[in-house]
Amino acid sequence: MVVTDPTDELFSGFWPVMRRFLFAFLPLWVFLIGYSAGLNVIIAAIIGGASVSLVAIYEKKKIEEELSKNDDGNKVIK
Repeated sequence: MVVTDPTDELFSGFWPVMRRFLFAFLPLWVFLIGYSAGLNVIIAAIIGGASVSLVAIYEKKKIEEELSKNDDGNKVIK
């Protein structure tokens, strides 16, 4: 089987669903937590919007970990 997107294999195939859920709701949760903590609305919105990048950074790190596990010492120059 040829895997075209390495993110499809993260968390046993559950990552694409979880990623969509996090992209939709993480900024909302962070905004609401910041707003209820007494932050200014604009600051809470900026922090909430910046939280989306955390999902992308996490995904990149997990892909690099998976690729290094599957490398098995194969250091061929391409």
